[in-house]
Amino acid sequence: MQYSISQDQNGTHLDWQHKNVSPEMIDWFWSNMEKGFLLWHPEEHEPLQWVIPPKHGNLIGAVHIAPQTWSDGKRQNLYIRFEDFNSVPDAIKQYIEYDHCIIVAGLGFGEGSLHVKEPLGYRIHQWQSDVQNSNSVGVIGKSNAFGWKKSENHEQGMIWAKHAGTEISNWGLFLPQLFDLYKVVKNTKYNPFMDLSVKRIDGVLQYKTAN
Repeated sequence: MQYSISQDQNGTHLDWQHKNVSPEMIDWFWSNMEKGFLLWHPEEHEPLQWVIPPKHGNLIGAVHIAPQTWSDGKRQNLYIRFEDFNSVPDAIKQYIEYDHCIIVAGLGFGEGSLHVKEPLGYRIHQWQSDVQNSNSVGVIGKSNAFGWKKSENHEQGMIWAKHAGTEISNWGLFLPQLFDLYKVVKNTKYNPFMDLSVKRIDGVLQYKTAN
């Protein structure tokens, strides 16, 4: 995988590309993170827990705890929620440019954070088919990190980018195989899926119907 890092006054941005991963695989991953979270970053991740698990066809509102220790030595144990586009500030949504997208909010630490009105920060992950790739499978994407209630400086953004770059790189090592293995699990309670492709209606972002 190839990726590059940039920053602006609002946040840190990671542009990336995969040759052996499809948009559908990444869609599936977000509803099934517990199945591959240790594989996503073996050096820094601990097992993931769903506080509010995703439903088949509806990932929005799901909350997970994703314990991890980044390269600065600080352990993160944040409550993270998948957001409805309508609840996200325009200053964040303006960065969406690809066909598939999720936005997550870092809520805080402990169960009380489930009820916060203003998250600490936001992350966007977005992707689409790589039409420039001659192979039948390939994606281009971007991941964006924004401080909100809690600002993030240049150094903090670069620490996140290093961690996220490894995560996204590792998709190419395990996601195609894991996605294929779970095709045998037809019970959507244990193998949910949401189509994360987006559309704009009168300028408003919406998700398309889940498969």
